[in-house]
Amino acid sequence: MLFVPLPFVNALLLALVFVFLKQSNGTTATRAFLTLIALCCLQSVILGLRWGYEIEALRFVLPVLAALLPPLAYESFRGLVDQSRPGMFRLAAAPLAALIILALVLFAPILVDGALIILFLAYALALAGIAWRGPDGLGLARLDSATSAHRALWLAAFCLSLSAGFDLVILFDFERSGGSHAALLVSNANIISLLLIGLAALTAGRAQTETNSEPEPAPQSATSEDAEILARIDALMTTQRLYRDDTLNLTRLARRAGLPARQVSQAINRVRGMNVSRYVNDFRIKDVCTLLRQNGVTVTEAMYRAGFSTKSNFNREFLRAIGMTPDQWRKAESRDLEQKNL
Repeated sequence: MLFVPLPFVNALLLALVFVFLKQSNGTTATRAFLTLIALCCLQSVILGLRWGYEIEALRFVLPVLAALLPPLAYESFRGLVDQSRPGMFRLAAAPLAALIILALVLFAPILVDGALIILFLAYALALAGIAWRGPDGLGLARLDSATSAHRALWLAAFCLSLSAGFDLVILFDFERSGGSHAALLVSNANIISLLLIGLAALTAGRAQTETNSEPEPAPQSATSEDAEILARIDALMTTQRLYRDDTLNLTRLARRAGLPARQVSQAINRVRGMNVSRYVNDFRIKDVCTLLRQNGVTVTEAMYRAGFSTKSNFNREFLRAIGMTPDQWRKAESRDLEQKNL
């Protein structure tokens, strides 16, 4: 009977994730996530060959590939914050990390595990630092996707921390039992982490919101300047209907207003007590309701015309704002209209 290691199954799932993301989105930012998913897939294959078929030579390859993962994950998510040209150190971070680990593998193998743990934890903290800014900190993520991309960012940070934690457990296992559980620990740890990172990359790369249940920022004292900024943004929304652009993001919105993105985000947070994504979606929901009052306009047509790009996000946002589904709302509107005509 043919033996198929579990990491191969994981690699197949990651390959499907890769194809799905590549077909759905081909932007520059997405290419970084595609590279990240491809690396996770390759690691799963090497992992299956190493521990499933006991190809001993591959034990030198796995640490080097592992060293590429944290800096590549960081650069992928960093692209949702800005796409300014990175410095030479950031460009060289991944190959430099791989070269350092390769040197340790060849000349000081006892230090490899410790170096990887430090590397993974350092980049986990770096990702958490980006995530700490909230969804509005992802200025280049589509506004209807900022919340899911933000969650994916936290998930990626968690996965890097999880990998570091499992490496520590494996070190202790070698100390206490000579590594008798190492194969099982390594396989399970990498399968979980690689698959979760792949799914996080898919979510952030596609930039599609799955839910907006994240708590709104606590309202702060608004200033007169905040009110003026919000009035300018409101005018852009009502006169130019910027919300109808399904690729709208915070950076583009701020550029149209002629203001720094941070000022726009803070003004909306302080005056309205919500993040920019929800602020824009409220305009979209109002527009959908206006369109649905017209004869012959379907819910799907109204959804796309108002700027929503996915049905799941639209349905959840409509339910949040109106308290019922679009079909229920339309039926209620029809009943109200009939009663008025009686």
